[in-house]
Amino acid sequence: MNDISPIALRGSFPADFVFGVATSSWQIEGDSQSRGESIWDRFAKIPGAIVDGSTGDPACDHINRLDEDVALIENLGVGAYRFSVSWPRFMPDGRGAVSADGAGFYDRLIDSLLERGIQPSMTCYHWDLPQVLQDKGGWLNPDMGRWFADYAHALGERYGDRVSMVATLNEPWVSAYLGYAAGVHAPGEVKSAHALEVAYRLMVASGLGIRALRDSGVTNPGLVLNLTTVRLDQPGAEAAREHIDLLHNVFFTDLLAGRGVPEKLIANTEAITDWSFVTDEGLDIAAEPISWLGVNYYTPLRVGRPADTQSDAVGQSLAAFPGVPAATTRPKPPFTTMGWEVDPSGLTATLRDTARALPEVPLWVTENGAAYADHVVDGEVYDPDRVSYLRGHLQAAAEAIAEGVDLRGYFCWSLLDNLEWAEGRTQTFGIVHVDPQTMERIPKASYEFYRSVVTA
Repeated sequence: MNDISPIALRGSFPADFVFGVATSSWQIEGDSQSRGESIWDRFAKIPGAIVDGSTGDPACDHINRLDEDVALIENLGVGAYRFSVSWPRFMPDGRGAVSADGAGFYDRLIDSLLERGIQPSMTCYHWDLPQVLQDKGGWLNPDMGRWFADYAHALGERYGDRVSMVATLNEPWVSAYLGYAAGVHAPGEVKSAHALEVAYRLMVASGLGIRALRDSGVTNPGLVLNLTTVRLDQPGAEAAREHIDLLHNVFFTDLLAGRGVPEKLIANTEAITDWSFVTDEGLDIAAEPISWLGVNYYTPLRVGRPADTQSDAVGQSLAAFPGVPAATTRPKPPFTTMGWEVDPSGLTATLRDTARALPEVPLWVTENGAAYADHVVDGEVYDPDRVSYLRGHLQAAAEAIAEGVDLRGYFCWSLLDNLEWAEGRTQTFGIVHVDPQTMERIPKASYEFYRSVVTA
């Protein structure tokens, strides 16, 4: 698989297939003093919450290095750039007044991309909720969906005529379960009942956001989910595998398809919640039609019988799966430095399963990439493991298309080494190295490989 040439790899995709690269606001922007406080700013102040104590400043200093970073995107030769808007930068109080400086920054970014023939792909919410709204209950507040819709409408009015795609949310599973069940992401709560409720309310908020975006003139609104294939590693763990699949995948695709909350999930979690927060109106809103679905895929989940030791793979703790029967996650080598199993076939399977669950919805791979321990040697970064990862997963995406999946594009994660949320600077996903002290950018071998594919 890994011997395919860049020219042959590019030739396995349709001529109009879109290649891109992605980032998110809190991870790269820096300059938190010029915006409102986010839940991640507050979370980063908790001792031990971020592995290495990193904060949102300076991140990658993208605020001050916009031109340099756009030049890197242009040189890469990609057709699109996926970024997220910082809600507290655009709307510091969470509601109402828009910041002229904050909104102006995204104007400059979008216009700079368009001048270079790069399509902007905008995400409204990538986890950095204004702290002022968290103080009002955050995603547990029934009014949050309406507040998010107002914010999305304001974004659509401001930028909708210049962006090619707009996503409401990025990975609501992460926001709900890592933020409210496992407690390893902001806001750092550990309460399974709240996690289940937040997952539902996020999907309702997305539906309201889709309506608001269309009302503002946006013609191509969508949603981004981190879906994956959940594999049975050993006999005896069938119930756990099914439950994890329900929480990670089926819950979200069923809501989008109008099938409601899966009855099996309700039964499995009856000791945690009675799901009384679910309403017919909410289910109707969550099923609001989307123009496209983004799939973020990094690794499969492999489930086995209980063991004396649990996997230390980031984000795979069973604490993130409320109601799961006794089991363990069992990733197999080779691993990234996140402890994630490298398995390109999982991307093909995930895209295939998603297309079956939502047969009328075009798909995009909106994030795919890998963290490895990179080293600068003589001013260069040679990262053959990441090159191999990207080659294998690009091939897997092409195989999904060959099987009939309506896959329109692929975004590599990430343009820059950045703040990897709770992992701080200890994990590097970028195809461009960023020196944490000087902020110097050095394109890696993976950058050159990806460029050779997209420009072939």
